[in-house]
Amino acid sequence: MSEDLYPHYIQALLDPDCYPHPVDTVRLVQTHISFVLLAGDFVYKFKKPVNFGFLDFSTLEKRKYCCEQELALNRRLCPEIYLGLVRVNEDDGIINFDGQGSLVEYGVKMQRMPEDRMMARIIDRGELQVDHIQALVDVLVPFYETAERTSEIDTFGTAEAVSVNVLENFDQTQNFIDGRVLTQRQFDCISAYARSVLAQTDIFQARIDAGRIRDCHGDLYSANICLADKVYIYDCIEFNERFRYCDVASDVAFLAMDLDFHDLPELSKLFIDRFCVLSGDDGLRRMLNFYTCYRAYVRGKIGLFTAADPAVDAEVKKTSQEAAAAYFSLACRYAEQG
Repeated sequence: MSEDLYPHYIQALLDPDCYPHPVDTVRLVQTHISFVLLAGDFVYKFKKPVNFGFLDFSTLEKRKYCCEQELALNRRLCPEIYLGLVRVNEDDGIINFDGQGSLVEYGVKMQRMPEDRMMARIIDRGELQVDHIQALVDVLVPFYETAERTSEIDTFGTAEAVSVNVLENFDQTQNFIDGRVLTQRQFDCISAYARSVLAQTDIFQARIDAGRIRDCHGDLYSANICLADKVYIYDCIEFNERFRYCDVASDVAFLAMDLDFHDLPELSKLFIDRFCVLSGDDGLRRMLNFYTCYRAYVRGKIGLFTAADPAVDAEVKKTSQEAAAAYFSLACRYAEQG
């Protein structure tokens, strides 16, 4: 994508001289909802003015609120990474941070983590080990034990509430069925399986009764984990409580699915086995296949959305479509197993 199509403040912030700290080069990374600028020792994350229904960043005030939520929620797991809210101002045509002039945008400032220790990079190098999985579980078990649980949060664990999250994925992707990235057979197989499980309301109520519906992370997979001097788990869902208020099984299923996606089934099994033992939550296994299928389908959907974004370049579009196809294939395998 040509730089002149970026928002004007993003164009300006691609200049290293815009920053109040040493920066040699600035690298821009895009998702379907964010502009992320890697600048020196820090990362600046800005929300795109999009509205997908389940996510609404359409106004400056909504983006500010979600930035504040992002800071508060992510500080539960890695407070040292999430540094604060930043304001982008424009003074006489010059873009600056927290300075003079009119307010242009809000963002989140983060400490930059070592890229070679990102879990996705470690997986790509074939270096993910048993001790990494054990360290992850050792962080996650106490996180869920202390995560908020209320009667309101419990309502998000009912079959009716879960069906809102699951079934909307099919509504949002039906027009993307193309016989290549997402086939009609996959769509029909996965949606039929999901509906068959959602009809079993008693298994969802059992999870509520067991106290397993919590204020979780919501986006727990390798792209949001850094295995450096300690385990850093970041970038939780801040924009919609119904994606974060969920069964712990749904949260950990995301990472189990991600390990399966990267052809690491033994480590996926180890992760679930160790988690169930240390948390005392063996009932999680009954829900695992359903939630891994759900999580794989969501990742496929995000790939479709990213590929359809006119702000991404041809290479990102291609890789997003390829990843989406692989996720839909995995979701279909889970559905067939179920």
